[in-house]
Parts: sequence; C-alpha cells; structure tokens
Amino acid sequence: MNSQIISLLNQSLEFLRGTNLESAEKCLKQVISLESSNPYALRLLGVISAQRGRYPEALNYLNASLKALPQDSLTLSNLGNVYLEIKEYSNALDAYDKAIKIDPKYEEAWSNKGNVLNELKRYDEAIAHYDQALSLKRDYAEAWSNKGNVLNELKRYDEAIAHYDQALILKPNYAEAWTNKGWALCELKRYDEAMAHYDQALSLKPDYAEAWSNKGATLNDLKRYDEAMAHYDQALSLKPDYAEAWSNKGATLNDLKRYDEAIAHYDQALILKPDIDWVYGYLLHAKMKIASWSNVASDIKNIAKKIIAKERVAGPFILAMNDDALLHKQAAQIFAYEKYPSNPALGPIYKLTKKEKIRIAYFSPDFQSHPVSFLTSELFEIHSRDRFEVFAFSLQKAPIGDLTNVRLRKGFDSFIEVENLSDQEIAQLARDLEIDIAIDLAGPTQYSRTGIFSYRASPIQVNWLGYPGTIGADFIDYIVADKTLIPESHQEFYTEKVVSLPDTYMVDDSKRVASSRLFTREECGLPQNAFVFCCFNNDYKFNPQVLDGWSRILHGVENSVLWVSENNQSFQTNITAEFERRSIDSSRIIFAKRVELMSDHLARYAIGDLFLDTHPYNAHTTAIDSLKACTPILTLMGQTFASRVAASLLNAIGLHELITTTQEDYEALAIELAQNPQKLAHIKQKIMNNRPTAPLFDTPLFTKNLEAAYIQMYERYHADLKPDHIAI
Repeated sequence: MNSQIISLLNQSLEFLRGTNLESAEKCLKQVISLESSNPYALRLLGVISAQRGRYPEALNYLNASLKALPQDSLTLSNLGNVYLEIKEYSNALDAYDKAIKIDPKYEEAWSNKGNVLNELKRYDEAIAHYDQALSLKRDYAEAWSNKGNVLNELKRYDEAIAHYDQALILKPNYAEAWTNKGWALCELKRYDEAMAHYDQALSLKPDYAEAWSNKGATLNDLKRYDEAMAHYDQALSLKPDYAEAWSNKGATLNDLKRYDEAIAHYDQALILKPDIDWVYGYLLHAKMKIASWSNVASDIKNIAKKIIAKERVAGPFILAMNDDALLHKQAAQIFAYEKYPSNPALGPIYKLTKKEKIRIAYFSPDFQSHPVSFLTSELFEIHSRDRFEVFAFSLQKAPIGDLTNVRLRKGFDSFIEVENLSDQEIAQLARDLEIDIAIDLAGPTQYSRTGIFSYRASPIQVNWLGYPGTIGADFIDYIVADKTLIPESHQEFYTEKVVSLPDTYMVDDSKRVASSRLFTREECGLPQNAFVFCCFNNDYKFNPQVLDGWSRILHGVENSVLWVSENNQSFQTNITAEFERRSIDSSRIIFAKRVELMSDHLARYAIGDLFLDTHPYNAHTTAIDSLKACTPILTLMGQTFASRVAASLLNAIGLHELITTTQEDYEALAIELAQNPQKLAHIKQKIMNNRPTAPLFDTPLFTKNLEAAYIQMYERYHADLKPDHIAI
C-alpha cells in the first residue's frame, strides 16, 4: 500500500472520529480512485453509507471489501450490523457467526449477534451472547447496556437498571444507556427519576430523537399531554422518519379525543414502518371511534390475516370488528405474550394456609364513576363477611369528590391505592397480604395493569366483567361467564377455565335507579308521534353492517327515528353522512346529549320505544340500563363473548323472544315490533312483571352465585387440584 493511500486512510479516520462524514467520504473515494479494491476504504465507505441510511450502497461496499479480504472479521461484523438495520436477521446472524468463527474473542460480534437475537425475541440466547462478550471484555459498556435492554423486554426492570448502571460507570456520557434506564424507571412508576435520566441523555446528546420521544411517552403516562406533544414534535423535527414518535404522538392525540389527528399520525407511522407493533389495531380502533369507515372491510381482513400469521398487529381492539372467537383468542394470546409474559421475578408463590375467611381482591383502574363500578358497587357491599374478606386494589386515583369512589371506599374491608407502585410491587403486596383470589376487573382495557398478574399476585387469578373475552395469558386461571356467553362448545376459545354462573355473568346495583325527572320528547329533540328506535352504545361498536341493517329497518318503518349517543363531533358528522348514503334523511338521526346524572340518563330511556343492539360488539351496561328502564332491547347473538352479552341479559330476565341469530330475523323483528304496538306493549309489560323477580336484577342472588364460584375455586386449590371448568 503506497504512502498516499495510507495518508488518505489516516485522514479519513480522523474525520470519522470528528463525525465529519462528508470529508471522510471524500478521502476514501480518493483511495478508491487510486486502488479500486482497497478493502479498508471499501469497508469504511460501507460504514459511512450505513450511518447515512443508504443501506443497499453499504452492502455493496462491504461485500466488495470482503471479496478483497474474505477473512476480515470486522467487515463481517459491519455487514451484520447493516443486515440488522434492514431486518434481514438470518443474513445478520450468518455474518456475525462468520466473524466469530474467524475471531472467537471478538466481543463486539458476540454483542451484536445478541442484538439480533433480542429482535427475534430469543431472549435467553441473547443474554448468553452478551455474557460471552462481557467475559471477553468486562469493561464493555455497550454489552452491559444491550443486556439491560433484553432484561427490560423481560420486565426484569431491577436487573436491567443494574446493568445500565454498570454501563454508565464505565461510560458516563453514554446517552443511550441513560435513556434506556429512564424507560425502565418509567415502567417502575419512578417517573421523576425517569425524567431526570431522559434530561441527562439529552444534555449529552441534544439531537437524540429517541430520548425526546421516550420522555414524551412518560409525560403522556403522567397525563401531561401538552408537554408530551411538544417532546414528540421535537423528536420528529430531528428525525422526521421516526415511526415510533409518530405512533406515540398518535396515542396522545387519541387520549385527547382528537381522533382525526390521531388517525393521521398512525397512518404516517405505518407508511414509514409497515410492521410497527400494534399500530394497525390502534388506527382501526380510532377510525371506529369516529365512524370513519373507508377501507374498513379490507383493513379488518388484513388484520385478521396478520393475526393468523402471529404478527403483533392488534390487541383487544378487534372485538368490535368481527365475530370470530378463535381469532379473538389468537389476538389475545399474541398480545399477552408480548405485553405481559409470565414473570418469575418473585419466584413461585407459596402455598397459602386455609383460612376461615377467603381473601378476595378486586383490581381495577375504574373505582370511580365508570360503568364497571356502577354495576358492582352493591356487590362489594353485600359480600358475606362471614366467609370473605374483601380488598380493592385501586390502579388509578379517582377525581377528587367522585361520589362513586366515596361509596366504594366504604364498601370494601380494605381499599388500597396502588397507582404509583410498579406491577411487581403490587403483586408482592398482594402476596404479603395473602390474597387467595385476585380478580382482574379490567383485562387489556385502558389504564389496566394485567402485568400485575404475570408475577402471580395470588394462587387463584380470575378474569371478570371489565373485558368481554379471553385475556390469553397462562397465568389467568378462570373467566367468569354463563352458559349463554360461553357454551361448552365454545370453551376451547378461552385460555382460562370457564366458570358458568347459572343466570348471567353480569351484576347490577339495585340502588342505581332512575330519577323522578320526566323527560319530554321535545326537550330531547325527538318528534312527538314517531316510533323511537334508540341505541346508546359507544361509537366504536357501530360499523357499516350495523348501519346497513338499521337503514333497512328505518326504511321499513316510515314514521320512525333513531336516537343515539352523541359520542363525539366527528362521529356525529360521519354517522349522519353514512345514513344519508343509505338514503336516510339526517333529520331522522337524533343525538342524545350527555346528562350529568346517571339517574337522569336512566330516566330518559323511557322515551325510547325499542333499543337496537349493535353486532358483533353488543350493549353491556347500556343493555342493563335499557331493561332496568323497561325499554326492550333487540339483539343479534353471534359467536363471540362480546356478541352474546345482550342475549345473556335477556335470558336472565326471561325475554328469549328478543334474541335473534340472523340479520334477516333481527331486521324483521325490529320492523314487526315497530308496526305492532300491542306486541311491543306486551313485551314491555313482561319486563315490568319480570324485573322484580328475575335473576337479572337480583343482586343478592348473583352475589351468592359468585361467592359459590369463589368457594369452589378455593376448595380445588386446597385439594391440590388444578383449575377446571366450574358450573354453579
């Protein structure tokens, strides 16, 4: 190699150390003009191209370098790095393996191979490779940090933090380790420390887009939404193609109910990174919130296809979109495995001694004015204190002065605020209190903490009420249901063992009654003499098929209107336009304004003539409300939990005749009831007659049945029997 080439190579290295890529590239291209196959210049050009995101060019340079110098482990490792960036994982592994075979003591190749194994979710192998790298170079800060990343993925946050700390002792200016430690601290709910770590990372590396975005996500957790948005914007100004920042900002916009903007951000994230985790589901759910249904059929098919292929495409958001129980199970299993895999950090749970009183604990973020608490308040109050000690683990603080929360606090033997504790700390607390049965009232819904149960918070863990489907996790033992919701032929679609209560799985609070206020049609914006179909279900339960059917019903009943919840402004605009496309005049769609008092909301149900249920995601609390107000609800029963809830409730009040199983029957019966006042009056009278004695509104009976289920679970556990299906 002549002296000019050596000089140019040395100059390029100096420029690279100063991150002057342009000058380094000029020097290297001069080398190539003098010696086209110089392996060192080609390798460095490959590295520069990779740093600039020009990956095909990087591969060409690195492969040309290897052609000239086939046994160069450094070039092979660099080649592996490029393949890792473009997600060609098998090629990356092959390159790293070749590098290690040439130089078994090449610690960087061991660590980088660990990064590929981490991406492939082969966590144990990844850890083994980082350990090998550290055995070769104990002061290898990057390997300590990379191993911390895997421990973070495994939810072993304390161990992850210890590894980041070691990396930072070795390399105090290591911005990536500061940021990653901040993320682990955030997961442990140590928010102030997390923010300090992000700030330290940004003081070292102000243009670090990932740190800006991660800090934004933490601010979002703290509900400091404006600050979160500003941080995402800063991340995107630095890195406009940063898909995760687009998605994170979309999530904040979604929380702010700015759904149109959220949709635009999710769309951009998917354009930039089509395989980004979960965003297809978030996007479709946001679209459903505002009845934005363009391409919705193909979107649903695409999501289903990806779920079958075991891709991380959508979590529990598919309930409103199809009636396939197996698909729901598959989606739940993928989500549970990725979001909260079984975690052995607390070790096996000790066998609890049999007690005179069974300790049951309800876990919920919704111990406030929320449908779950509206239904359950009386249950907690009337649980038998001779047989049970009843705990609440409140996962989210209620607004100050929330009357439902005030009542709930009195209804439990112990009401424990755990919002600021980590999942592991909450699970440990449950163990310390010797909770026998832990009941998850949320499942994978907003603000839930299913991860608590992954540590095995109690010997018996139960999924009930808050989420209409399987959680898909092997650490949830039972799901509470009934024979209508989950007949024996459907039990295979649930990872939990099924507890079948004799009447219905849903409880009601008998103290929750309509006010004495008499609403008039005029004040509700309803025509005086029209037949009033109504539906007060959430926006995301509406879909094109539902509107097709309702439009045919409205066409079939001339003097009729549809009264629905206002939900949000975009929903109102879009749903009105959808009806007009189906030749239904907008004057026939009337939006119910929000009323402050639940008792007033119950009172105005009486104005409606017939509640039309949605399919495949039925009315839940709204169905209870309708029947409580003696307004009949017509449902189409499907194949999934969510599509069979209204049928369960109708069976429990003796109104089997309002359950249909085909779209044609559903529409025909709706039209018949609207045109046959006597038949409808007979059904309303039947509700009035059955309501005082039917199981649906018999809260003490429900409580005894649920307690009988808890006792059977408890007795099985103490007989050393595995969980099994239980019928009460």
